[in-house]
Amino acid sequence: LPQGKNAIDCKWIFVVKYNSNGSIQQYKARLVARAQNLRRYTFAPVAKLNTIRVLVSLVVNCDWKLHQLDVKNAFLNGNNKVCKPNKSLYGLKQSPKAWFERFTKVILQNDYKQSLADHTLFIKVTSTNKKAILIVYVDDIILIGDDEEEISNLKKLLNMELETKDLGKLRYFLGMEVARSKERLVINQRKYVLDLLKETGFFCCKSADPPMEANLRFNKEDRSLVNREKFQRLVGKLFYLSLTRPDIAFPVNVISQHMTNPTKEHMAAANRILKYLKKTPGRLNV
Repeated sequence: LPQGKNAIDCKWIFVVKYNSNGSIQQYKARLVARAQNLRRYTFAPVAKLNTIRVLVSLVVNCDWKLHQLDVKNAFLNGNNKVCKPNKSLYGLKQSPKAWFERFTKVILQNDYKQSLADHTLFIKVTSTNKKAILIVYVDDIILIGDDEEEISNLKKLLNMELETKDLGKLRYFLGMEVARSKERLVINQRKYVLDLLKETGFFCCKSADPPMEANLRFNKEDRSLVNREKFQRLVGKLFYLSLTRPDIAFPVNVISQHMTNPTKEHMAAANRILKYLKKTPGRLNV
């Protein structure tokens, strides 16, 4: 080894990848670096959810098509960033950054402009005012626009440069199931809800409605603390769900104010939201 350098251990990761309906899509195995102690260069290209909302709104209002791509082994596309591996490796803190740098270079070389508001958003406007818009979330890509020729060319380019898989129309993205007709686009997170209920042991619980008791007041003198990490993890997942479920947004906001020292009362309020979700797992958002 070069002087001052340390070897990094590796391990195999085995994952089952599911379709939006819960059926098994494929089994995956990946060799990753065990780089938990590396603190520098921690980064991943993560699109803002508000940006995704705006793009979905454009698709509906402008009647654009909505395409999805997946980059195969994305983090292996960051060339010349490590010594022994030929390419950047999953598990290294530098890998997402190296991958996104190469991805950005490919896109910008083809006359796309990178958004200043969201660095994962790229836009190309032709001389005839036709548009092609791309957004990336780690290794998932959404393409929209009214320039079908440019979108087709971009798909070919990305497949040639980065080896992508064309998933066709957007149907499942970040735990959200997407269905579209001529009149509307519907988003729900039924699978996400069911997985959350199974994980928390509330899959077979008695349902509740509404998601929060009327005139709920927490006892400030209550000192019956619960596991803080468990509470924070649950609230985080409920908060993500509330982005497409406005019916739970207010109660989630209420319990999120008690992340530092959660008590049994706070956990009971969080559990009530789970019981409400048991009753309404597939509520649609149009």
